[in-house]
Amino acid sequence: MLKAICLTLMFNSNPNRCILLIDDEPDLCRIVKITLERLKGWKILTAQTGQDGFTIAQTQPLDLILLDLSLPDGNGWEWLQTLKTNLVTRSIPVILFTASDPTDPNSTDNLGGNSADIAGVILKPFNVLQLADQIITQLHW
Repeated sequence: MLKAICLTLMFNSNPNRCILLIDDEPDLCRIVKITLERLKGWKILTAQTGQDGFTIAQTQPLDLILLDLSLPDGNGWEWLQTLKTNLVTRSIPVILFTASDPTDPNSTDNLGGNSADIAGVILKPFNVLQLADQIITQLHW
């Protein structure tokens, strides 16, 4: 019995975390949601547009936002600025979740002066089984 409890705690560390994934790829959202909910017990909310994500972020207590830079209703950088200038959402950590490397000086999605506004970067493609560990490491959870 004790072994089962220890295993449960190991696999469900920080079970009260709530993460919002803003990404316009429904299959990716589904995979991330299922994986993180099953592996860590985290609650995962998803939005496929920046506006939907912003609305959720204003109404739900969140521990993290995973933000894609390519969204159908605007550039992810613009949505990042919207999140970081809003009184309700500005304290929520944001990890960029993107296929283009914003640390590459030649990238069209280069960080520029925005690096202080982000908690980290997770590049696509990614290993879904390592995603939780990447989040934990970047946020020091």
